[in-house]
Amino acid sequence: MGVGTGESVDAGRAAAVLGFDERESLREGLAATLLHGAGQRPVFDAVFELYFPRGIGGPGTQAADRNELRDRLVAALAANDTAATAALAAQAVDGLGGYGGAPESDGWSAHQTLDRLRPQTLLARVRDTVRAGGGDAAGAARFTERLLDDEIRRRIEAFRAQVGAEARRRVAERRGRERIARRAVAPSADRVDFLYAGKDRLAELRRTVRPLARKLATRLAARRRRAARGSVDLRRTLRGSLSTGGVPMRPVLRRRRPARPELVLLCDVSGSVSGFSDFTMLLVQALHDQFSKVRVFAFVNRIDEVTGLLEHGAADPEALGARIHGEARLTGWHGSSNYGVALGEFAERHAESAVGPRTTVFVLGDARTNRGDPNLAALRRVSARARRVYWLNPEPRDRWGTGDSAALAYAASVEMHECRTARQLGSLIGRLLPV
Repeated sequence: MGVGTGESVDAGRAAAVLGFDERESLREGLAATLLHGAGQRPVFDAVFELYFPRGIGGPGTQAADRNELRDRLVAALAANDTAATAALAAQAVDGLGGYGGAPESDGWSAHQTLDRLRPQTLLARVRDTVRAGGGDAAGAARFTERLLDDEIRRRIEAFRAQVGAEARRRVAERRGRERIARRAVAPSADRVDFLYAGKDRLAELRRTVRPLARKLATRLAARRRRAARGSVDLRRTLRGSLSTGGVPMRPVLRRRRPARPELVLLCDVSGSVSGFSDFTMLLVQALHDQFSKVRVFAFVNRIDEVTGLLEHGAADPEALGARIHGEARLTGWHGSSNYGVALGEFAERHAESAVGPRTTVFVLGDARTNRGDPNLAALRRVSARARRVYWLNPEPRDRWGTGDSAALAYAASVEMHECRTARQLGSLIGRLLPV
């Protein structure tokens, strides 16, 4: 996250006012002054735990056995006592998470701790404790049975996060905070590779579509205003200079009124590439007001238009991929991607109506043809009709052309860009989209 002089000064002032006695107050003050978006909060919290730890070393008490820890954890979760769960997380890591030589561990593992303690299996016991009045009974009265289970799951996940933070803190004491901050803290969702993002990260990314679209729309509007200022109108400039003795003090510019461009997306929605394509489609749909026309085509080994599905899917982004696969005709006799066939079908069936001199085409995919014909001629036909053709590839550049990748061959015909993360995508979209 970008922290400049202004943020640093504000953070220093917040720390001076809040002091260092109340750790959670200091955390919230620094977060309020340093962060620019909700997506940065998980990274901030993980790093804060390293640099402002709850304590040094172990819990300072004899580690309890597994069954005793589980019993105490049930009581703490039922009472929603976060201080008690934090203390139990420290004891669990100390007693169950150490590995290496004795008497002092070489390291601590959150995964090993949670695997041995298995807090996810305590849901029924916590629920029974709450209902029996041995926990947060007043809170339980506000919940139906399903909501109570969801609340208990949330508390268990919070405890799991506390175990992870405690294990990182203990390892950081031995190996250095800088090293652990770089290697053990998960990056924000906008920096995670599309190809390796899990369902949780993709869901988090989908929630950032609207804010990112607003930012890009503002940027595009500014570019459009600048583009409307054309070259110098020499005749009007000289005429205006008569009042200043022939000195052209105020150049007059010709006003350009460019028509809003058209946009076409060709999206590979197969396998791990689908998360990248879904996110890009939602982003472009959110930007549709910036263009006179937006048409979206999805393919695996057959291609079909999904513009209508995308318009209705914006309200339910998580189900967009399933809706496209369920309602569009994307596959033939096999389910593997085939760029050659898909590009050929688009060039024959849709290019004449969808692509024109004002159209910018974006192809989204990893360009892996499964050893099939890449059909470069079809891509060149589309490129000849379009204003611009850009290919966004979610694979690292050093993997282009390896195995069954035809990326280098396609890159010789159209402009190809590496686009592995949402941050890269936002930058490319803002730079490449026509005005």
